Amino acid sequence: MDRDDIERRIGARSFARLLGDWRPPDGRRLAGALTDRIRLLVLDGRLPLQTRVPAERELATVLEVSRTTVAASYDALRDAGVLRSRRGAGSWTQLPADPSRGASASPFSPHGDRSLFDLAHAALPAPSVALRRAAAAAVQDFDAYLGGHGYDLLGLPVLRTAIADRFAARGLPTGPDQVLVTAGAQSAIALAVTALTGPGDRVLLEHPTYPNALDAVATRGARAVPVPMGPHPDGTGTWDLDLLTAAVRDAAPRLAYLIPDFQNPTGALLDSAGRERLVDLARRTGTPLLVDETLAELGLEGPPARPVAAHGAADSPLVLTIGSASKVFWGGLRVGWIRTSAAMVRRLAALRASVDLGGPTLEQLVVARLMADVDMITRGRRAELTAARDHLLGRLTEAFPRWRPSRPDGGLSLWVDLDEAVSSRLTVAARRHDVLLAAGPRFGVDGAFERHLRLPYTLRRDRMDTALDLLATAWRGLDPAAPAVDAEPTAVA
Repeated sequence: MDRDDIERRIGARSFARLLGDWRPPDGRRLAGALTDRIRLLVLDGRLPLQTRVPAERELATVLEVSRTTVAASYDALRDAGVLRSRRGAGSWTQLPADPSRGASASPFSPHGDRSLFDLAHAALPAPSVALRRAAAAAVQDFDAYLGGHGYDLLGLPVLRTAIADRFAARGLPTGPDQVLVTAGAQSAIALAVTALTGPGDRVLLEHPTYPNALDAVATRGARAVPVPMGPHPDGTGTWDLDLLTAAVRDAAPRLAYLIPDFQNPTGALLDSAGRERLVDLARRTGTPLLVDETLAELGLEGPPARPVAAHGAADSPLVLTIGSASKVFWGGLRVGWIRTSAAMVRRLAALRASVDLGGPTLEQLVVARLMADVDMITRGRRAELTAARDHLLGRLTEAFPRWRPSRPDGGLSLWVDLDEAVSSRLTVAARRHDVLLAAGPRFGVDGAFERHLRLPYTLRRDRMDTALDLLATAWRGLDPAAPAVDAEPTAVA
């Protein structure tokens, strides 16, 4: 048993909150229902691997069930390979082995299977003509770099300049020395969280929020401080900045992670006055803002809003802005960036050396070329996404009249109120029909958002229609008391 196994554990009360409403309505098959919910939490990433679960007697007391029920559930989870135990020491979560998979197959990558309808990733296919043209030009650019060693902690100067120019075009003067290129936005989030927080520190986040940001906070050993999004007439949600300010005052977080541009998953857009208040809050309290702008270029009504840092924090290390090529161009490029003060960029680059030694040169050259065409590409995306959003809204009205979806003005997905707390069960049922979903609780803490589901409008229309037909079949056959079996771990983007 290694050190992480001993130290990573979850208490019975915290575990109960994470389980949420797991009991079947008829009160029967409790052990099976508990087994299915724990399995889903592990496979869906909400209960980290190598976590020691509570002892049977302790969990039974908190859940107000018999110890026999918990023991039967744990036995079933061990048989399924979701738990491993050591006599006298406890039980730990793990991924089940799947003999049907090849040795090199990843249990987290069902998305390469084209027979599946992927509604867990809010991501677009590549703009093929523009990408091919940029790739061909980048291959020619590549020759100039072959004589060097190929390592660059900061990123290629040509790409840093292209990113800086784009910020300037959006109203935020930026120099290349204020840009750090990373291996995607997730790498940028993890790097910033590692640099600015430590184990036990508080990190303020919107609630709901991006699941992989929650994972980065948990991996660091920091504690998430969720601030609820308020209601909005279009269903997207809005920021209660008074509540957020109070949370900063009361919790004294070391970092605040926010998504002001088509917030993932709600689709909300923060106005200019709200952005000014965020910068003022950061200055007054000394709380760094990690601002996620990965969806900023995907507005459906026009050009992107001015960045948060443009509201009086152009040179401040208190505002770190994250961007990415993944959403507007293509996820396969795996190029992201952080824009902040030059001094903070140097600090992040020094820390990065312990994680990786820079990004791939060719992909950076491709993105540098694409940045010159970003306006043209986003205009094309805008028309396609508007039509896709409206088509999905229409189909949902027809097939799921009780559901209440948001109507965002940008981004890649809808945030849907299902009218009952069955998101996790629907996710498992949909998987049996070859539809991959991201359950609402993936976007929250302590089992929140079982009434919600994020639905991207990024599939090709014919595939979206088929996916919705299959989802409707899963919904009609949904049995809240049925065991949830055959779930697979699903990454979320």
